[in-house]
Amino acid sequence: MEPMYRLRRKAGTSLPVFSFACSLLLALAAGCVTPPEAPPAPAPVPPPIEEPVVIPEPDPTRLALTRIVGLLEQGDYAGALAEFDGIPEEDAGSPEIRLLRASVLISAGRVREARALVQELLVPEPDNPELLFALASIESAEGRNREYRALLDRIVRAHPDHADALLALGNLQLANRSWRNAAAWFDRVLTLDAANGEALLGRAKAYRGARAPEQAEELLGRAIELYPGWAAPYSERAQLYRYYGDYPAALADLSRARELAPGDYWIACDLGSVLLSLNRKDEALAEYSRAAQIAPGNFLAYVYLAGLKDDLGDYSGAEQDYITLARLNPDYYFAFEGIGLHKMKNQQWAEARDAFREAWNRAQDQWAYALLTAACWMRAERLQAPRQFLEGALRRFTRESLEWYMLRLYYDLSGDTDVASRVDRERNPVTKARMAFYLAQYYDIRGSRTLADRYFLLVKQLDQKAIPEWRINEWIVAERGLTPE
Repeated sequence: MEPMYRLRRKAGTSLPVFSFACSLLLALAAGCVTPPEAPPAPAPVPPPIEEPVVIPEPDPTRLALTRIVGLLEQGDYAGALAEFDGIPEEDAGSPEIRLLRASVLISAGRVREARALVQELLVPEPDNPELLFALASIESAEGRNREYRALLDRIVRAHPDHADALLALGNLQLANRSWRNAAAWFDRVLTLDAANGEALLGRAKAYRGARAPEQAEELLGRAIELYPGWAAPYSERAQLYRYYGDYPAALADLSRARELAPGDYWIACDLGSVLLSLNRKDEALAEYSRAAQIAPGNFLAYVYLAGLKDDLGDYSGAEQDYITLARLNPDYYFAFEGIGLHKMKNQQWAEARDAFREAWNRAQDQWAYALLTAACWMRAERLQAPRQFLEGALRRFTRESLEWYMLRLYYDLSGDTDVASRVDRERNPVTKARMAFYLAQYYDIRGSRTLADRYFLLVKQLDQKAIPEWRINEWIVAERGLTPE
């Protein structure tokens, strides 16, 4: 399917109603010119009877196609597919319209229907490059990358000037971070058409990857000049500015991109990230919320929403976002970590244990999840309850390491003096803060409140805000009213 900026350009040319209106305006203008003086007529002549102007009915096929383009720009694939039903039968059966329908089916994720339609069209025209390109797009949508690349190569061998295939090959090289090879494909397209917007964008990305920001910015500026109503060049230039730390410029470009494409999920997420970099957290929250409304099934916005709500003190909102995140992407173990920390804050020990165990099951190189699981398990049931679990966890870590000793403390329920000495001697502030937290938890579970508070305060004093234990430690310190001596 052709890029949006090309479809938009085609849809706006040579519309019959527009041409007729221009002719009518010219005729009316001609009637306003003052004629030269002439002798009076011998007798009055009755004015001619004016024939009514008949405006032809708009072409239903062209109107449907124009609506389809508009709906595609809004991401409304279901609406675009419904518009095909309004195309007259004599046009709807044409190969061109059927190919367009197949392209929309691909965009809508209805790949099986698209494949059936394209394969049917290929029977009389097995070498048709547009049909082969549609088939290649289907292979890509299904993750069949080898078949995708083979079809693109086949198209380019037979049709060296097939711009869409050349662009696709360039984008494949971009995905592989092969900037020089990507540049070669985009340059071939620009040789054919110096105003090809997709090629300008791709070449700019290759320049950015090759650390040539000035050339990238120049090409993106050209694309913006050529297609001022197209959001993509603004969005890509914002990425360039973000890469080099010019957040105000990135914000300006993304704000313009949002005006042009208010329904674009990735623009909303990028705008949220830039606002976050500028420490404008409330505005960033609004953008990520907007992204979640645009695409509620995409998990990325919830990653930022949960973290921001935590930072802004909306703990119940953050917990709900972590739950949504875990549902949308169960492999994202940080979501279970977030759920566990909030359940722990609310002293819902069994629920916290289950969440941390889910995180541990997905990331068994993260010793902290094993300790958090054990700590909550001990609080939910009894001290010996997680013993078998800890036995399995101990086997995954290097014997005599500090994490091994801490796990062994929770397993044996003895040996705290030795472990405390090791924590006190630890020089790495991040490791020291994390281990101090688990030592504090151990003492708290065993009823040694004074020792527990000492280590909770030590974690606070070490000021390692990036560790996952920091937030729950802050909650505990605040709840207990602990202050350094």
